[in-house]
Amino acid sequence: MTSVVYWAVLGLVIERPSYGLELYNRYQRLYADLLPVSGSSHIYTALDELESRGFIETIPEVGTGRQPKPHYRVTAPGTSHFEDWYVEQMDAQRRSLELWARQLAIFAHHPVTAINLIGRFRREYLEKAGQIGRGSEGSVGGSRGALIDELVAEQQRIAAGGMLSWLRFARARFEQRARSVTGDGSP
Repeated sequence: MTSVVYWAVLGLVIERPSYGLELYNRYQRLYADLLPVSGSSHIYTALDELESRGFIETIPEVGTGRQPKPHYRVTAPGTSHFEDWYVEQMDAQRRSLELWARQLAIFAHHPVTAINLIGRFRREYLEKAGQIGRGSEGSVGGSRGALIDELVAEQQRIAAGGMLSWLRFARARFEQRARSVTGDGSP
């Protein structure tokens, strides 16, 4: 299963059993900016796929209204597969960062271009990093939303520090390379 949206929906079902429209609303609150969907039909398609794979199951009719809504709950294989997928995402992120660093090395023979690219990336990165923690005002201290905000903000803060440190290192290496290419000691 390659759709990140489907995995996100599975995570929401793991969090608590829900019916389709409730899942869509929860999805929108949590993921709309990161993983936009075309509408609630996308969530129902995900639920069908998750159910066909045995990751979730329909709970017998719940509710007292005129038309009870089918609720979904996670199965043991669903939880296990989600955990495996989650760990795989960490490795995918590591590979993505390595690929990014290798692609920057393409400019080994054009260090000034690399230095300019690093500067441009650093400016855009800092602009985005300036948004860290926004939206967490008003979260209740013990709420799930506050926990999410706190975890995301801390992850982003630590990642920003590491990225900025790496950018300083990369710039210094390319400046050193530029000096050796020009032979005059200046970048």
